[in-house]
Amino acid sequence: MRAWMLPAGCDGFDKLELHDLPEPRAGPGEVLIAPRAWSINYRDFAVARGAYMGGPLTRPGIPLSCGAGEVVAVGEGVTRFSPGDRVQNTFFIGWEDGTPRRGPALGDGHAPGMLGERVALPQDAVVPMARSLDFAEAACLPCAGVTAWNALCEGPRPIKAGERVLVLGTGGVSMLALQIARAAGCEVIATSSSDAKLERVRAMGAAHTINYVEVPEWGAHVLKQFGGVHKVVEVGGAGTAEQSMAALAMEGEVAFIGVLSPEGGPNPRGLMLSAGIMRGIFVGSAAMARRLNAAIDANGIKPAIGARFGFEQAKEAYAHAWGPDSFAKTVIELA
Repeated sequence: MRAWMLPAGCDGFDKLELHDLPEPRAGPGEVLIAPRAWSINYRDFAVARGAYMGGPLTRPGIPLSCGAGEVVAVGEGVTRFSPGDRVQNTFFIGWEDGTPRRGPALGDGHAPGMLGERVALPQDAVVPMARSLDFAEAACLPCAGVTAWNALCEGPRPIKAGERVLVLGTGGVSMLALQIARAAGCEVIATSSSDAKLERVRAMGAAHTINYVEVPEWGAHVLKQFGGVHKVVEVGGAGTAEQSMAALAMEGEVAFIGVLSPEGGPNPRGLMLSAGIMRGIFVGSAAMARRLNAAIDANGIKPAIGARFGFEQAKEAYAHAWGPDSFAKTVIELA
């Protein structure tokens, strides 16, 4: 089988190499999947440059944590899946439900990666696709989709119809959060530095948009102009968290994902003024993925795909996802 690999000590996605590897087999309790589509997340760039948790790769690894495809074989003891099933992977191996478990995460250079023509995974790291989605759309969900769902619909303060939600930027998590929040009947406010991208966001259903270059104190602006929000999907990090806290309505929540702007030192004093909370989000469980997929089928949500590339164009896909024209999810497809 063909698979894209990052070499040991890799310092950037330009080091990706296409290899011919022996086809894996489905061992006991495992499912052998033929992926048909994959998507790229911000985290995949950190893995490629050796800056993800655990540091530089110590051995060659197959990247990417998000894929969708068909089951081609199952190992002894597998009861949940059969050949021909349309499935997607989970981000974590071993987090079924309940209390978060920071176990192995796909595509980190230690656990299996998805960017190959076959991948064998434990059956608890696989969930059925949403019936209404194609492979490219389903491939958007294992990391970004479950993260957005966890931020909005899990925890002590899940969103309710009529509430206001603030999403930052136009990346995969934020655009999926926009779609989930709109389906739940929420009013969505979105930020970006690009007026062209904000126009696309309004077409997706955002009620209000803010160019944060023109409105640098956007947190205070949200509070003054709209009465604050009940939930912030905080993908920025330390560099934007203080403004996100300032944007909260009373008893709101900052769902803290926080990887894009990790430097700085937010003062949590703002939470006192709103009686708000900040909840850490690290993707989510297999059960969350199933609840997300049920909501997608029930509400007709179609994940936004900004650009598509062929399997042989993996490097170009990475370059696009990293560049200024990236919007929502960048997908790689197998013809």
